[in-house]
Amino acid sequence: MKKLDYMIVGSGLFGATFAYRARQMGKRCRVIEKRSHTGGNVYCENIEGIRVHKYGAHIFHSSNKEVWDFVNSFVPFNRYTNSPVANYRGKLYSLPFNMNTFNQLWGVLTPEQARARIEEQRADAVARLNGREPQNLEEQALTLVGRDIFEKLIREYTEKQWGRKCSELPSFIIRRLPVRFTFDNNYFNDSFQGIPIGGYNRLIEGLLDGVELITGVDFLKSDYRDWTRYADRLVYTGALDEFYGYRYGRLDWRTVLFKTRVEDTPNYQGNAVVNYTSHDRPYTRIIEHKHFEMFGQEVYDCPRTVVSEEFSTEYKEGMEPYYPVNDERNNGLADRYRSLAAKEENVVFGGRLAEYKYYDMAPIIEKVMAMKIL
Repeated sequence: MKKLDYMIVGSGLFGATFAYRARQMGKRCRVIEKRSHTGGNVYCENIEGIRVHKYGAHIFHSSNKEVWDFVNSFVPFNRYTNSPVANYRGKLYSLPFNMNTFNQLWGVLTPEQARARIEEQRADAVARLNGREPQNLEEQALTLVGRDIFEKLIREYTEKQWGRKCSELPSFIIRRLPVRFTFDNNYFNDSFQGIPIGGYNRLIEGLLDGVELITGVDFLKSDYRDWTRYADRLVYTGALDEFYGYRYGRLDWRTVLFKTRVEDTPNYQGNAVVNYTSHDRPYTRIIEHKHFEMFGQEVYDCPRTVVSEEFSTEYKEGMEPYYPVNDERNNGLADRYRSLAAKEENVVFGGRLAEYKYYDMAPIIEKVMAMKIL
């Protein structure tokens, strides 16, 4: 039997997009997927007629028209606009930080009033540093947005996300915090955003159409590990340290656990995303999935709803790794593994797990579109 041109490990956005492009160029590919379903973390499951983002909310956004046109060629995207709300001890605040937020915090009515409040608090934080640079996330955030925003909308939420005090987290985690002096609740600045009509599964199915696919197989624990018997080249999207048998040690991750339930009401919280920014709630946010694809009367035509509480926690073996921990130890360890990967002549490492780097969805597709496929 003719050897494959590419063995592709993982059917998430990187693997699926690579498989599509390779097939378009006449290459013979086989995709190996560890899970029982395709799509990686963008996979959606149907509960009560609602497409549930099983591995957390995924909102596609991009200013690259080529990428936007590409994904829409497989499935049209809707007009969903991400406008999350923050709940701090029972009071609601608009996100990202904008004039609605400042009015809710201080009752200010004009951009000049809001700017004056923030600048006054920023000046206090800078003065306390006494000429030195911020040494941790807390000091960095205070110099960017001041005490009020930090205490209600950043500190406890960030501590829940990372499992560490803000004073123990490196400052570079928050290099900048967007502040808008307009009444604009649109979280993203990109030209395009939305959700695939019918869910992300339709996008993945389109990308993998006609591609040989095997699910439920762990590449590293199967005969396919000796991939050179089957293919000329390998595309690997799994964890980088695992590929090398943890030769230098394990990379750390943060992960997310979900408690998903059906609520006997058509509208639980009135918004797809509500962040809980205080420690009185153990979860970081609640997602109400129907609001990604149902609008107006559609919300009430579906009599029940599905919500997911999200809990951020330390990664343990057997969990799904989500976010790289960008501290000095892990960055140095990741660089050692990347040095090994750079020496591989016929292996492509791609995606957040294989690169130990957080990606939004559009940049993943953009990266694959720009790659040279041999």
